[in-house]
Amino acid sequence: MTVKIDELTDQIKHHLTEARAIAAKAEAEDRDFTDTERTALNQHMAKATEAKDGLAKAKGDATLRSALADLGDDIALNQKSGERRTPSGLIVPDEKTSLGEHFVKSAEYSALMGATANGQFGAKQRVQSLPVGYKSLVTGLSDTSAGAFVTNDMRGLQVALDSFQRPLRLRDVVTNGTTTSDTVEYVRMTSTTNNAAPVAEATSSAAPTAPGGAGALVNNAGGGYKPESALAAAKVTTPVRTIAHWIPITKRALSDAAQIRTLIDAFLRYGLEEELEDQMISGDGTGENFEGLGNVSGVQAQAWDTNALTTARKAKTKVRTVGRSIANAYLLNPADLETIDLLQDNEGRFYFGGPQGVGSASVLWGLPVIETEAVPAGTGYVGDFRKAVLWDREQASIQMTDSHADFFVRNLVAILAEMRAAFGVLQPNAFVEIDLTA
Repeated sequence: MTVKIDELTDQIKHHLTEARAIAAKAEAEDRDFTDTERTALNQHMAKATEAKDGLAKAKGDATLRSALADLGDDIALNQKSGERRTPSGLIVPDEKTSLGEHFVKSAEYSALMGATANGQFGAKQRVQSLPVGYKSLVTGLSDTSAGAFVTNDMRGLQVALDSFQRPLRLRDVVTNGTTTSDTVEYVRMTSTTNNAAPVAEATSSAAPTAPGGAGALVNNAGGGYKPESALAAAKVTTPVRTIAHWIPITKRALSDAAQIRTLIDAFLRYGLEEELEDQMISGDGTGENFEGLGNVSGVQAQAWDTNALTTARKAKTKVRTVGRSIANAYLLNPADLETIDLLQDNEGRFYFGGPQGVGSASVLWGLPVIETEAVPAGTGYVGDFRKAVLWDREQASIQMTDSHADFFVRNLVAILAEMRAAFGVLQPNAFVEIDLTA
């Protein structure tokens, strides 16, 4: 856009210069313009006027673009091609770029890491918050903190962090959606009554005298009346909740630890997803908690029956016959999955291969098993998880600042990971809570 403005400016200067030269020559000779001069003068003036109009439009476009960019990412006009931002203006990395990689390559990170001439850490204005306590400061000096990461070429950080993490797979089976609002309103189906039946052709125009049971009518002989069915639904409004956590870290650790990207990806982002899975299953709906599957009214229950395998199979049947749905997964606590793995027949043979088998019961009664500690031991779930929806409001984002408490004067930085989402169960009876306690 700047190049176009410069080109138009040069055109205006050129044509005005030529026109003024023609006028100056005629004035110096104290005469009128010749026909040739008059034609050339009109052409230069027309082209200068045309270029001037184009310049005005170009400047107006530049002003509009600048104004739209100042409005922020909420109207999505200040994004680069292929760049996604949250409504608060935070850039969301694409699928090929991890959150940590995007963080360490960001302009904000580079600006924070580069000291200005007066020795300040970045040139932005700061708002001082009140000092608060924090659990564990990440420093670049201590070998038990970020200093442990500062080596020539450290390996194994991912493995070390993985030892404190569990696989997260619930997102894979629920319906994933998005929202641009702070609340989500949806319809929850609570019950249906199907009275569909064959109906004879009417043979009389006489009206029935009274209603009967199951949608029929008394004295309906010859009336041809059809039975009435019903369904019950409830409008549910669920708020978008914020899940977040942060860590303090020294600027030395931030600049020297080559694997800070891994720390962000493997710890901060993972922490959000783990809490999200916990909330989707066991959130009690109070305060800022989700209404998790375990606390939704209308979810069916399956009592203990003979053994874990029999109980789990009967629960799957309830999803099919009562919930009128096709189950797509089991959720089991690792302790209960161990119990199932160790089941043996009357001759002491393991049902699932035993210690020399391929692995644990990753498939149970034809359905994949999601092993998660979010489900308490002794309880399991089976259902059509496509009828549970997770709405993403803002996907995981990372923010960094030294303007927290007294961090600026102590060379500390706060790194905050945050996401916003909502969760809802559309059809509670499409799920069964299983009692796996004998």
